[in-house]
Amino acid sequence: MITAPTYQDFTLKPFSKRSNTKALFQIANTLIPYGLLWWLMLQAADVSLWLTPPFLIILSLFSLRSFSLMHDCGHGSLFETARLNRIFGFLLGVVNAIPQLSWSIDHAYHHKTNGDWERYRGVADFLSLDEYQKLSRKEQKTYVTTHHPLMAIPGGFYYLAIKPRLDLLVGLISPKHRMWGSREEFHDLCLSNLFSLIAVICLGWWIGFGLFLSLYSIVLSLTASSLIYVFYVQHIFENSYANPSQGWSPMRGALEGSSLLVLPPLLQWFTANIGFHNIHHLCERIPNYNLEACHQKNQHLLHNVPTLTLGTMLQCSKFLLWDPAKMSLAKIPAQDQLSTI
Repeated sequence: MITAPTYQDFTLKPFSKRSNTKALFQIANTLIPYGLLWWLMLQAADVSLWLTPPFLIILSLFSLRSFSLMHDCGHGSLFETARLNRIFGFLLGVVNAIPQLSWSIDHAYHHKTNGDWERYRGVADFLSLDEYQKLSRKEQKTYVTTHHPLMAIPGGFYYLAIKPRLDLLVGLISPKHRMWGSREEFHDLCLSNLFSLIAVICLGWWIGFGLFLSLYSIVLSLTASSLIYVFYVQHIFENSYANPSQGWSPMRGALEGSSLLVLPPLLQWFTANIGFHNIHHLCERIPNYNLEACHQKNQHLLHNVPTLTLGTMLQCSKFLLWDPAKMSLAKIPAQDQLSTI
């Protein structure tokens, strides 16, 4: 009988060593090309807007990498000190118009509950099978439609472009609906939104508000839809560990409720190695530049972890419900399948 590995079986600590030099190099090779690509795209736009799509796609990839590095800063794993992680995490958040501290606090809750589907219902607030069956036919169709993979595009735009501003506005108008839990988080929300506003005003005045907002909106939509779907398939797939709170195991959440996403080298670079998600959930203090080496060191313990590729990612979109009785994710019942198209 094969015994499941324990936390002590893994070699993790040597890989949690952080390097300011490596971190600064990653910041530079992300933000410098990001700025240069914007300049080149604007030169191309002066000739014809039809020349901008390739730039928009590449910019969204660098924007995705910026978000991934911000994610590391939120875990305190990119730089050696908390101060540097805080400073650069904030700046990387401004690139995608998202307040880093609030996002990181919410993301930390995901790490604390990964695999406990009674407390955390995934990236799209999934319903349980019983909850879905209690909905009216119209409500079921709405649920299926709003969870369609293509909804990641408008949903992603809302997530980055609208929600951070709306959360602040609603919280100021109605204190009982505040999304921040501390004064520090409130100050971060205000400062991040202020920086984003200043950037939009300055760049809009320089470039032209219509052109800048149009191009930036497309970049944000492509970026957000990509990061949402990458996060989606890291935890939502066939036979993913989806336990109620009672009997929940953080170790099984990391090994069976997180996937190994095998990407082509270029996409692996743009996502900052986050495809090695089992290792990331075993120890979020491991910086992205050490994740692959840590995975290879512990590969003998990871040969049974769920593995996905670009070719199998889309299949994960079929799992839209949680079945507590079977402790697994479930597909929409057969009679509703046509609604997913």
